[in-house]
Amino acid sequence: MMLDYQSLLLALGVSAACLMVTLFGTWVSRRTDSFLLTLVAALGLTISGILTYNLYGSHMGPILGAFAYSLLMGGFSVIFAASVQFRTGLRPWRLAMLLALVTISAGAPFMAIGLNGLGLVVMNVATAILLAGTAHQYWCARAEAPVPLTGMSVLYLMSAASFSLCATMLIHGGQWTLAKVPDNWAENLNLGVCIAGMTGIGALSLALHQWRLAAHHRREALTDPLTGLLNRRALFEQHGTRLLGVSSAIIVFDIDRFKLINDQFGHASGDLVLKAFAEDLCDVLGRDSTATRLGGEEFAVLLDDIMPGRAELVATDVLQRFSSRRVVFERGVVQPTVSAGVATGNQAGSPFEAVLGQADAALYEAKRAGRNRVELAGYLHPVVDNDSESRTSA
Repeated sequence: MMLDYQSLLLALGVSAACLMVTLFGTWVSRRTDSFLLTLVAALGLTISGILTYNLYGSHMGPILGAFAYSLLMGGFSVIFAASVQFRTGLRPWRLAMLLALVTISAGAPFMAIGLNGLGLVVMNVATAILLAGTAHQYWCARAEAPVPLTGMSVLYLMSAASFSLCATMLIHGGQWTLAKVPDNWAENLNLGVCIAGMTGIGALSLALHQWRLAAHHRREALTDPLTGLLNRRALFEQHGTRLLGVSSAIIVFDIDRFKLINDQFGHASGDLVLKAFAEDLCDVLGRDSTATRLGGEEFAVLLDDIMPGRAELVATDVLQRFSSRRVVFERGVVQPTVSAGVATGNQAGSPFEAVLGQADAALYEAKRAGRNRVELAGYLHPVVDNDSESRTSA
């Protein structure tokens, strides 16, 4: 025996409630995914709208119809805003309120004055547009987690299509004023698709959460927590098996007299110096560079597709920028310096680790030659020779 329309509507409400609880639990376990909490709020509005619409089906009061319409449009507007929040990271509430205001203004007055058929046409069309837009947002973000985000896009698009069918049936029948809520094959199909969609979106949301959690742990494993740069493991995972040609170079930096800074001012002050150098490195190279903290006070940079002499200029720029910085502590001020070694690949292709070793040997020569300078692997004289040492004042 087939379920009637009212039973399907209640089943949709139960399905939405289960999804809301699932998403809330998922958000509690990792609160950085704030779009999940936005979806919880959206589902709260949608469930309230479903229950109110179910009550409207029994009484057909115009004010009750307008209220149900408003709750549903508010819910679908927040669903779309949550997808924008997921893709862009922007706060969703201003967008949600604007969309809700527009969609409610477009159809709620028709419900209130008795043109409920026309109001439902507007609701179905607006909902289809919002759900299609939601599908598009997740589709655009699918590179982050292709399987769950593609699945969510498909489910939202299917739901949008089912709402379009409901609007088409009302328009085709010229049903602008209704004595009872629509009950036809399109409405039943819509409810069935939405129930299945709620279930599928819940499962995919859990998969997406796990996908993001795994990616977060991997980023943590490959990132230096103090400076935010790549760590040694990340550098070797990404480039350790490469052969470097003449257009690739590695620069190794080491902060001069860093142990003295730690001993004189404390390790917290040393951390400030490390972060200051990382900032200067990113300012010169850009945030998407392969700047790496190898460990302690030693850093490395891999440069690709560069002209001859470019690596030395980059290293010089970093040295000059860092040596002009004054780092202020509670116990004094330090104006630190850094030394650098540069090595390039060869025509036949040099193993990455070999070039890194050559750059490290050149760095040792720069330290031995007086610090605060750049030394090229295989050269006797430094490119930069700033005789000033690290200057400290308590």
